[in-house]
Amino acid sequence: MFGIYLKRELSRRKKAALVIAMGLALGIALVITVTSVSAGMQQAQDKVLKSLYGLGTDMTVTKAQAAPTGNASGRPKFDFDARSDSDDTQSSDRVMTQGGQALKSSLVEKVAAQKGVASAVGALSLNITKVDGSFTQGKAKSSTTQQQGGGQGGPGGGTSTGQPQVQGGGASFDVNSYSVAGVDVAHQDLGPLATSKITTGKTFTAAQTNAKVAVLSKSYAKENKYTVGKTIKISGTKYTVIGITTPDSSESPTDVYLPLKQAQTLGDSKNKVTTIYVKATDSKQIDTVKTTIQKNIDGTTVTTSADLADTVSGSLSTASNLATSVGKWLSIAVLVAAFLVAALLTSSAVSRRVREFGTLKALGWPSGKVTRQVVGESIVNGLLGGALGIAIGLAAAYTVTAISPTLTAQLGSSGGGGGMGGGPGGQGGGPGRQAASTTMDIALSAPVSLTTIALAAGLAIAGGLIAGAMGGWRASRMRPADALRSVQ
Repeated sequence: MFGIYLKRELSRRKKAALVIAMGLALGIALVITVTSVSAGMQQAQDKVLKSLYGLGTDMTVTKAQAAPTGNASGRPKFDFDARSDSDDTQSSDRVMTQGGQALKSSLVEKVAAQKGVASAVGALSLNITKVDGSFTQGKAKSSTTQQQGGGQGGPGGGTSTGQPQVQGGGASFDVNSYSVAGVDVAHQDLGPLATSKITTGKTFTAAQTNAKVAVLSKSYAKENKYTVGKTIKISGTKYTVIGITTPDSSESPTDVYLPLKQAQTLGDSKNKVTTIYVKATDSKQIDTVKTTIQKNIDGTTVTTSADLADTVSGSLSTASNLATSVGKWLSIAVLVAAFLVAALLTSSAVSRRVREFGTLKALGWPSGKVTRQVVGESIVNGLLGGALGIAIGLAAAYTVTAISPTLTAQLGSSGGGGGMGGGPGGQGGGPGRQAASTTMDIALSAPVSLTTIALAAGLAIAGGLIAGAMGGWRASRMRPADALRSVQ
């Protein structure tokens, strides 16, 4: 009886049922869209952090760069000899550590021994500024001038030699700056190379701890026309290219990867590292581990992925903030409005069915049965609205994923160097400077999880219950006499 009556009443009031369902569908679709876009923003931000911070890395340990002392400015200095032959090209490399002050390699083991640390790996970050060019000496030449004759009886004039002047000469040179990372070849699953995969050639082996071999990023190799088997010369030392690596997302912040010992020799930093990559035993205890390291190892800066996320700016950060703040509250406002509209429309429909419900009570229907009838109709409307809302929300999420709008993420350097997040320093940058910011383009997607679908279904049922509760409460208060008074 209940099902038959329910079906008949919904068929009679198709327009009212459709209006209520569409109102709920709009709110639910907006919730699904905002939730999926927010999830896509989070995934995009995670890609940025993983590509810069290291896959599996929970935090990094660095030390802030000390200010230059005395007359040391920390600026690059290049010495060249001026030669008369302009065809002779001269070259000079300036190798500088970047990412903060160098730490002793022994600190890696000390960090690894801290409570809550699963593993720790050291890396050395260098910046190479290379100047190539030709310099031609100028030639000193004296100028001669003709003098006019003097007065009456004087000499008839003559010539005089002026001060010698340098003529000719000049310089033509090119400046190229790139970054180098020293990698612990025995633990490549944590550190600079963890964010990339080898696409050509091979990676380092455990036996190549001090071998003169190099792995190049794909973009750097392509720009400078390096291939596997060729050699790259850095500060007078030749390294054989054994592999080309491609970052998991966007561009790699490092151009050249060397075995850690080779990088230490290159940077005159024996037994030194600039960054310690740390993996915690429990991802939920990262803040506790951070506090422990800072307490037990003085003078270090511990940067977690959450700290690094705070430095992300650009359109990704702006869109993420909008989705989190404006989008969330807009979804809540629309959903609440949809619930209220559904409740008011249901209550209004009950008012127009006074004769019907009064007659049912006169025939012996108890108030509870009348209430269940109204709530049942509202739940069906809610489920219908939920189905429509899920369909619209999925279509909107699919559209966002299909379009894949590109967002720009700019990661600024942190005060302590921030690990491998900074790109190579510019020309003239002293060691006291912070690492340059890195800009990445990330394609946005809008993944819809089963949790989101379940949330939508729950909201649909909740909307039906709220509307049914209000309408049922009003229907239960009607008396058979109300039905007789409504008869004209």
